Amino acid sequence: MKPIVSFDMDMTLLDHETFDIPESARLALKELRKNYIIVLATGRDMDSHYSAGLKEKVNPDAIVHTNGTKVTVGDQVIYKSHMSQDLKRRLLEFARDHDLAVGVTMGDEDYYIHPERVTEFDIKRWGECGRQYIDAWKLMDMDVPSMCYIGLPEGAALIEEAFEDLRLPLFAGLEGADIIEKKNSKARGLAMVCEYFGTTMEEAYAFGDSMNDYEILQAVGTGIAMGNADPRLKKVADYVTSDIGEDGIYRACVHLGLIPDQNNKGDES
Repeated sequence: MKPIVSFDMDMTLLDHETFDIPESARLALKELRKNYIIVLATGRDMDSHYSAGLKEKVNPDAIVHTNGTKVTVGDQVIYKSHMSQDLKRRLLEFARDHDLAVGVTMGDEDYYIHPERVTEFDIKRWGECGRQYIDAWKLMDMDVPSMCYIGLPEGAALIEEAFEDLRLPLFAGLEGADIIEKKNSKARGLAMVCEYFGTTMEEAYAFGDSMNDYEILQAVGTGIAMGNADPRLKKVADYVTSDIGEDGIYRACVHLGLIPDQNNKGDES
């Protein structure tokens, strides 16, 4: 069976400067597909409104969504988990009482405690905010796989200190974090994909840039950090490539012998 090459989405494949996948990365994906299984392992729900069109840009064989809370192979869901009612309630109450923006996007609607904080950060980052806010307490009647915190690192640390069953890996820009139950991770999700396809984690490669990629880069045989990655992630990577905007995916794939060098962009090291 073909081995797996796994990619994070944001700032690993998807460049936020252009909101597109660099042409060199597209070429790498095309070449990899000949001999490898392509997997997306992302903090996104790739089936959500805010990920519309991105899945088609990659056309993966399998996806580990929302940091391992959902795993799909094609249209088949092979794993899915949800936060308990008690955990959702405690988390929303804590966010309310500590003035923290906590919630989740479901479909094209946003359910957040203190949505004004989310709007503030969206405008700061994107220059606008087009979210459709819904009462966050409606999440009590919905299946919620994970949540998100929008704000500075101190808020994420406060939540982690109060909830021993949660971890909050920070986004690369340090302006928010995924809120994940410790039982779930990209690494655990990728292990399920490996089992499904009859291959192993030791044979797998994984690319990432943020701290939600920490476990997966350690768990696979070869973990690759982007040049724009969190410094802590680079420390556990087997290889550090160049930035996303400097052909990092392509250069690493050539350097590691996964694809032939067609554009003379391979890393010299």
